[in-house]
Amino acid sequence: MAILENIRKRTTVLILIIGMALFAFVISGVFTSNDFGGNKVGSAVAEINGENISIDDFRKEVETASRRYGPNFSSMQLVNTVYDQEVRKAILNQQFEDLGIEVESDQIIEFVKTSGYAQIPDFQDENGIFNEEVFKSAIADWKVNDPLRYDAWLQDEVSIIQAAKERIYFNLIKGGVAATLTEGEFDYKSANEKVDIQYVRVPYTSIPDSTIQVSKNEIQAYISNHKDDFEQEKARDIRFVYFEEKPSAEDEKAVEDAVVALLRDTVEYMEERNTTDTIPGFRNTQDMEAFLDRNSDIKFDSIYKAKNDLPSTVADTLMALQVGELYGPYRDGDFFKVSKVLDKKTNGTVKASHILFAWQGAERANPNVSRTKEEAEAKAKEILAEAQKEGAVFTTLARENSDGPSAPRGGDLGYFQEGVMADAFNDFCFGNPVGTIGLVETQFGYHVIKVDDKQDIVQVATLAREVAPSEETINTLFTEATKFEMEALDADPEAFDDIAKDDGFSIRPVNKIKEMDENLPGLGAQRSIVQWAFNDDTSVGDIRRFNVNNGYAVVQLTKKYKKGLMTPEEASATALPEIRKEKKAEQIMAANQNKDLEAIASDNSVTVNTASALTIKSPTIPGAGREPLVVGTAFALGQDQTSDLIKGVSGVFKIKVTKKEGAPTVENFSTYANSLRTSAANRVNGEVYDALKDKAEIEDKRSIFY
Repeated sequence: MAILENIRKRTTVLILIIGMALFAFVISGVFTSNDFGGNKVGSAVAEINGENISIDDFRKEVETASRRYGPNFSSMQLVNTVYDQEVRKAILNQQFEDLGIEVESDQIIEFVKTSGYAQIPDFQDENGIFNEEVFKSAIADWKVNDPLRYDAWLQDEVSIIQAAKERIYFNLIKGGVAATLTEGEFDYKSANEKVDIQYVRVPYTSIPDSTIQVSKNEIQAYISNHKDDFEQEKARDIRFVYFEEKPSAEDEKAVEDAVVALLRDTVEYMEERNTTDTIPGFRNTQDMEAFLDRNSDIKFDSIYKAKNDLPSTVADTLMALQVGELYGPYRDGDFFKVSKVLDKKTNGTVKASHILFAWQGAERANPNVSRTKEEAEAKAKEILAEAQKEGAVFTTLARENSDGPSAPRGGDLGYFQEGVMADAFNDFCFGNPVGTIGLVETQFGYHVIKVDDKQDIVQVATLAREVAPSEETINTLFTEATKFEMEALDADPEAFDDIAKDDGFSIRPVNKIKEMDENLPGLGAQRSIVQWAFNDDTSVGDIRRFNVNNGYAVVQLTKKYKKGLMTPEEASATALPEIRKEKKAEQIMAANQNKDLEAIASDNSVTVNTASALTIKSPTIPGAGREPLVVGTAFALGQDQTSDLIKGVSGVFKIKVTKKEGAPTVENFSTYANSLRTSAANRVNGEVYDALKDKAEIEDKRSIFY
């Protein structure tokens, strides 16, 4: 009913939208660039080192991923996830082909045996262990009797073969990873040789940025000397005004009044009987389910609820009501509500913990359980006695002894109402006070039970009406959005900001949008806006109105970034601080040449500090931060030697070595060499692929199709 009402409510505005859109077409060409490339012809979604990834195959993979991930992934998340997988597969398959890596049937079986597939019951013997013959028999049976499952397995097999090849490939590389004893020795000494220093530091912040002049040519030179730091992808800047479709104060008041009106009985004239009938309202109705079905946006829920299950803002109030009493109207999120307590049950929900002792053959018993029923009873009585002792920790006893799935949680079963548990278990929990520990038998085994807590529960009926914008509000919003769009289109592109401010609208910028982005801050998933911004026909300054979640966005493209090196203007935010630091270092060093530590400290209003037990492996100076060059210089000096001025990370340093301490003697360094080798081997999978990807020639064509 609520959906139909919303459709009826929006009928007028839909007609208005169509009319205004046609008008906009005439005066501004709104629809002239509506094809964002989705219909362009092409056969490949990407090209990897000259090898195409077919768009048809790619779409099939996206469809498969959609079934796997379900509604948790948006369409673009699916596309991007599959793209990353396909790029990885293509890059690695090229390596496999070059090296002649193939996978035979015995290797597939070995992979299955050591993977999650080994846990599939159809592949296990009577002892629950993966069995090669059972595995082969199951696949053969699927092929004959369950074609759908067999087809699904064939798809899994492709993934298994790929994973098996990757394992072989990366294991080959790991086999070549080594670390010498000399490297182990260096690693050991880097962590254990220590040096103490006195140092003086003149921080770069001692010179104001405003006194350092940097030219455009200097920024360009810095970019040229640090190209890797200033490579950028194609990107766009936009700004937008968001017209949110939300209820007005009048809309809210109208909904609240409607809820209040439904509390009262109404008198209706029945024409067929020529008489009047009294229709009970929410307060007096005897058929609450039917009443809420007709009048509420949230239907009747007969389940009893504890305080924690009620809306937090009104939970205390509702629990304090007597049966038959009402509370409201009150605002809860997007709804106005009135709640009525229909029934109460004192101690209607129990929180309990248990320790289960199953026996062989008991219902749902783990196959590994081999004890007899008598042995289970004896063990249960033994643990019952332990649990009833003063100071016993029930959760620990449960973790160490319980056969139930709740053992890792200390036996905690949470809260439950009557009738949920087995009869004997249920009767014990609801028939004994909190803190009672006892023993019961069920079809599942013997249970040592502790009653942890009890809570009252209530049955509540809630009349709810969603607070939604009225037709008048929606029409007004559309008119405002369209009016602003027309004003902005008719004016100079630079006037977008002034027009918005004059009309009282706030502008939201979004910078450095990437070509395959989907989510925009403040608007959510808006792929159509991103596509428009990257369309070749869209120029800087262009404006367009988009229908977005709960409203409209009037968007202006403000900047385009080309792929490649940044311009000085684009790089200035990153480059300027580094260039200023270089210039400040030169000034500080020029002003402090040939001075000792005390003179530098005095002339620059800083102090001479000390730092102890510095190591090369952790080159951090207390009070100054990470300074690898300064610490490295200290290790290069002899005891009592003083360094020249050092250009550090946070300032210019001068140091004096006051103590050097060698690492304790070790007989051999094989342990440290092995640790280095293991650490390097653990990084192989990620770092090798990243290196291959960085070197690969990848042409991404996703934006043509999505």
